[in-house]
Amino acid sequence: MIWKTETFGSLLTESRIPCENPDIEKRIRVKLNVQGVEKRPVGAEKEGATKQFIRKAGQFIYGKQNFHKGAFGVIPEELDGFETSADIPSFDVREDCLPEWIYYFFKAGNRYLELTEYARGVGSQRIHPKQLQNLEIPLPSIEFQRKIIEELVIIEKDEISTELTHQLDLVKQLRQAFLREAMQGKLVPQDEKDEPASELLEKIKAEKERLIQEKKIKKQKPLPPITAEEIPFEIPENWVWCRLGELASIVRGGSPRPAGDPRYYGGNIPFLKVGDLTGYEGKFCDTHTYTIKEEGLYKTRFVEANTLMLTNSGATLGVPRICTFPTTFNDGIAAFLGIDKLNKEFLFYFLREKSDFFLSEASRGQGQPNLNTDIISFTLIGLPPVNEQQRIVAKLDELMQYCDELEASIKESQQQNELLLQQVLREALEPSYAEAPEGKPKEKEVVR
Repeated sequence: MIWKTETFGSLLTESRIPCENPDIEKRIRVKLNVQGVEKRPVGAEKEGATKQFIRKAGQFIYGKQNFHKGAFGVIPEELDGFETSADIPSFDVREDCLPEWIYYFFKAGNRYLELTEYARGVGSQRIHPKQLQNLEIPLPSIEFQRKIIEELVIIEKDEISTELTHQLDLVKQLRQAFLREAMQGKLVPQDEKDEPASELLEKIKAEKERLIQEKKIKKQKPLPPITAEEIPFEIPENWVWCRLGELASIVRGGSPRPAGDPRYYGGNIPFLKVGDLTGYEGKFCDTHTYTIKEEGLYKTRFVEANTLMLTNSGATLGVPRICTFPTTFNDGIAAFLGIDKLNKEFLFYFLREKSDFFLSEASRGQGQPNLNTDIISFTLIGLPPVNEQQRIVAKLDELMQYCDELEASIKESQQQNELLLQQVLREALEPSYAEAPEGKPKEKEVVR
């Protein structure tokens, strides 16, 4: 079997067919991390703002800014005739080369990560087609390309990877089941010696009134009474139904404007954004990325250490954290004030169990999901006695640790499997790959 060594420029020809009647409903996007090519959701882009080009099914396509981050693929049939700007170029592939061969060449062994060296530009770097012209690509006969691609497709449908992904999903469901049982009073036994939650609720209301009188929190608008139709399940006798707004003063943060203004930013006062509270497990937020100066304090909100917080905007809303240090925070975060008579970690677990509910409620309108303080305040909670809150937290800590260890073990297996898969993919696209009669690889002649 003779393999040839070709170049990117000899195999691919950039397609630049201008679109005479651009349509924002027919735009393509290329997802990061080799996640494919799809129809782009309609955003705020104005028609005619950027010149568009017609793309064809079977063309190889990549994003200039993110090729080295896995933004590439082959245009599927359902996107034939769709459009992109020049920042997402597409290419006709030479007849003796399958578009999928180019795709797997860059995917195999995460070879696309090596393209970082081709990125050029100040600020926003891009990989332009001319910079890839001399990139060498091994090329066997088209029949052998087809055979290898068929085998690669089978490998990628690896049952082990599918099973590991399924196991991770089961762990997520297990976490939610533990949280749900806890919030329904089914995780730990009740103790008749505990002070009833109804008495705790009266103490909390009295404490809130005191804080309002001392002007430490603002008086909130009255909450609607709880109706029988709203109650989703039965709770133990010594628990009580209430709304979150009865337990806490829920406030949003703020951001000094304009963003990044040196008059306000870059000081020594922590300033939290949504990203500081998301992307990791655990109850606590221990670090911050941004800071502000004293001049910015008047344009945001300051809270003391150990304040319970909840993200309330964007795709990652509904994530709770307890911040371990005094801080300010932006309007993508809500804080729960005046909850010293409650176990904050119990309330953290309650909010965590309600994450999907919050996302659903916040996504009902148009545009970016937004969880306003009314939705949070009106949310029902079954309140247990404070001693039982402590027992629930102790049990959930134990169960969450078990889930974390189980998840870590599955992810380790997943990483090992992915490394093996990438090794197989890369070897399959090298000239040394061929099926001998004995089923073993054998060397082949390579010509340039």
